[in-house]
Order: sequence, then C-alpha cells, then structure tokens
Amino acid sequence: MFTGICEECGCIRQITDTGGGRRLTIKAALVLEDSKVGDSIAVDGVCLTATSLGKDFFTADVSEETLRYTVLGQKRPGDTVNLERALRVGDRLGGHIVAGHVDGTGKVKRIERDGDSYLYTFTADKNNMHFIIKKGSITVNGISLTVAELTDDDFSIEVIPHTLSVTNIGRLKPGDTVNLENDMIGKYVEHFLSEKNERHGLTYEMLETLL
Repeated sequence: MFTGICEECGCIRQITDTGGGRRLTIKAALVLEDSKVGDSIAVDGVCLTATSLGKDFFTADVSEETLRYTVLGQKRPGDTVNLERALRVGDRLGGHIVAGHVDGTGKVKRIERDGDSYLYTFTADKNNMHFIIKKGSITVNGISLTVAELTDDDFSIEVIPHTLSVTNIGRLKPGDTVNLENDMIGKYVEHFLSEKNERHGLTYEMLETLL
C-alpha cells in the first residue's frame, strides 16, 4: 500500500529485455534507505518489487501485461519516474490509500497557468471516468491529487509549485500518457453494489441507514 506522496524522482538507468517482460534499473537515493530485496516500490504509480539493490540504484522486473497497460511500456533510459516506498503501519497518511494497481491510462489534454499553480486537464476512457468524482482523490503517475473539475469527457487537477518541484508532472506536455489509479474505496463500493454481486446483500438502502 502507498499514499501517493512521492518521495523522490528517480531516473531509469537501463532497460533490459528479459524475454517475458523487462528489467528496469532505476537510479535512486531516498527510497533505498531501509529497503531490501523483495520490498515494494511504486514507480510512476505502479507497484513493483525490488529484485536487487545497489549503492545508488535498484532493479525491478516488469511483466508484459504491465508494460501493455501502463506508461512503463513507453519509458526509455534517461526518463524520470516518481518513486515511493510502501506505507508502514503507523506512518502518516498524507495522501490517500493507493494500491499501486493502475486502472488504466489517460492523456494530457491541456495545461493552463492558474496563479502560482497549474491546471492539468486529462482525458480517460469511460471505465476510468465512471469512478472519478469532483473533489475526490485520484492518482496520476503515482501522485495523490484532488479532482478540481469534472466533465463527461475529462477531469482537471490543480498542481501546486511544491508538487511540480518534487515529481515529474512538470515534465508532462499535451498528448503525453499517464498512469491512473482510481480511489480504492469507490471501486469496492461500486463492486458490492453492482447487480451482478447481489449475493453480497449490500444495498443503497443499507448504506443510507449508516448516514
């Protein structure tokens, strides 16, 4: 589990074809502290397992499926990635609960200056848009962000200067692809309330009694 509060930007040093996926070698510093082989590290919002650790790098294997359905399949040596170690019990939850399981990708539609901040607008497919709500949380390339505006076809987020300085979102431009992970709680509620899961016995009426 993660929080979407990225700890540092790493740099992809090397990409090796493994025959059934790729092995990424990522230059890092902060996320190496207290990490060991087998630990989870989110890379642009994708939960990966550290397979080896060096003085200033770690490696992680990426499956073909993950390469197909996330932006990791488009990465090249020299690209920067957002990094976050897994949440420890007792840590502050500064963002929101993030699994590191990307739901799909979106595209940058436009970027507009808004005072000291920037308003980023993204498009996404209907399956992802269904779970996005105004003022709700969403993870973009591993960054916990709040939805500022929402239409049927796109959503916008406000990015403050600090986030621009400590993540790779400031390097995005219109047309770029990003990883999206929708709010976990919303996905579970949708699952249990769907008609195909009536066996769970959860209904809207039951939820209303809890309010």
